[in-house]
Amino acid sequence: MQADIDKKRDALAAVCRRYGVARLEVFGSAARGTDFGPNRSDADFLVTFKAIARNDLAAFSDLKDALEGLLGRPVDLVERETVEMSRNFIRRRAILKDDHHEYCKATGSGRLSPSISAPCSRSAV
Repeated sequence: MQADIDKKRDALAAVCRRYGVARLEVFGSAARGTDFGPNRSDADFLVTFKAIARNDLAAFSDLKDALEGLLGRPVDLVERETVEMSRNFIRRRAILKDDHHEYCKATGSGRLSPSISAPCSRSAV
């Protein structure tokens, strides 16, 4: 899955710009690759929206649909802030300590650039 996503990084950056994404990271089996089943697995993404798109349910739903269309598979989309603030420490730790591969990140100029970094730096749990 990682190679498939890597091939589409420019398209992912365009999707991120369209929906006000500041940062998009793939995690879970799609990032690990070792337990990813091409015919059965979905792709898990952590998303951080720019301030202008935060708390916009339509943008969230449209981003999920766009990612599913681009990747041709189901997508689980979770806001990073929701995970970081979760009272469920087991879930929070499992997601944030997992391997992450970052695909879009806002640059200092506010522009999104496709980036590949593996693993991404992790937040304190």
